[in-house]
Amino acid sequence: MARINRREFLKNSSAAAVFAATPGLAYSQVVGGGAPFDDYRALVCVFLFGGNDSFNMLVPRSAAEYGVYAASRQNLAIAQDELLPITTPGTGTTLYGVHPAMASLQQLFEAGSATFVTNVGPLVEPTSRDDFFNKSVALPPQLFSHNDQQDQWNSLKGDRTSKTGWAGRIADLIRSNVTDQKMATNASLFGTNLLQSAEETVAYVMGPSGPLEFTGFSTLPGEPGFEQRNAFIRILEAQYGSIYERAFAEVQQRAIAMADTVIGAIDSRPPPSTPFPQSQLGEQLRTVARLIAARDELQMQRQVFFVATGGFDSHDNQNLDQPGLLADVSESLAAFYNASVELGVSDSVTTFTQSDFGRTLTSNGDGTDHAWGGNQIVLGDAVLGGRLFGTYPELQIGGPEDVGGGRFIPSTSADQYAATLSRWFGIPDGELASVAPNLVNFAVRDLGFLA
Repeated sequence: MARINRREFLKNSSAAAVFAATPGLAYSQVVGGGAPFDDYRALVCVFLFGGNDSFNMLVPRSAAEYGVYAASRQNLAIAQDELLPITTPGTGTTLYGVHPAMASLQQLFEAGSATFVTNVGPLVEPTSRDDFFNKSVALPPQLFSHNDQQDQWNSLKGDRTSKTGWAGRIADLIRSNVTDQKMATNASLFGTNLLQSAEETVAYVMGPSGPLEFTGFSTLPGEPGFEQRNAFIRILEAQYGSIYERAFAEVQQRAIAMADTVIGAIDSRPPPSTPFPQSQLGEQLRTVARLIAARDELQMQRQVFFVATGGFDSHDNQNLDQPGLLADVSESLAAFYNASVELGVSDSVTTFTQSDFGRTLTSNGDGTDHAWGGNQIVLGDAVLGGRLFGTYPELQIGGPEDVGGGRFIPSTSADQYAATLSRWFGIPDGELASVAPNLVNFAVRDLGFLA
């Protein structure tokens, strides 16, 4: 089990304690009158930090379209005969393939358990190339900036400011539906994040292998640290005169109790036998699978998990680094899907990727630079797999979607993407604008990739 120091524990465990203290807060909107859900569903966000070059992840392989791609990508193009072919009904004569390092994802796509949403990214309203250069539409601020575009994906704030994320707003909307849950709706295995920030609810933050504990403490009698833990709990249970001391003690008591509850639930179930990659992403997804396995013990009906991995800011060494990065994503996602099948929840768990932005089609000599629209993966047996959703752009420098250097204007908005996931999760159409505030500007509210 992961061990951290006291400062890190206080930072990461306080959310659990605050969650336990907030079930009665007032909020203006709830879903379905606050009635409990009659099923289990989970969303798993896999954030690829740095900006995934996803036009090398999903590539046209028919002769004409591949020729345009290869000319635009210069020394970064994947060889046509190395692309792993996928069958894409509805794309006419254009054929597609995935990066040769993503064989596991190709197999899931062909089996109908994975799909791609193409050229998606943050938008305030539909935007054309002329609109962009004439400045005749509202645009997300600070395009091509890592931090700003990560915040755009996670908050869907558009041209406004927002301290909440779209998963946090989901948790606020359903808070009265899930009052019996023993763990927060939102759980992160990659630190605090804007996606799960909310007004009324608080995400439970844990380490990549599970809840975090104080260094040197143990819950097992006879082990070093058992008496120290009990002594600390007695200190917390003492009577304090200051309201601040009492509040601090209560927060820590709840944090310890929450960690005990979650650890106990995880340990009560054998872990899935599915092997996972020995990587940062593989470890996080394995822990998510263990938490899902314990859903009955924790009385969970709805969960949103946040996991992440980095290294995708490929300004240089792209041809060397990208195969390993994409292989890890492919193998980790496949392992997690296989674990969901083993647990009998593959139709109740939907996994999806987000990333800062796509990359420029043009090469900077050894890599790519920051761009805008890109392709995302959605995975699970509720997905209408084996298809492409959205409009894949013509990969031509100076083409109708290019605003410079092969930076493509998204043809599908992140709000539409999030709204489609949210509706499947249980948010009714009338409340989707609370989750995705720019959705009102788009004619299509549901992209159709979930049953």
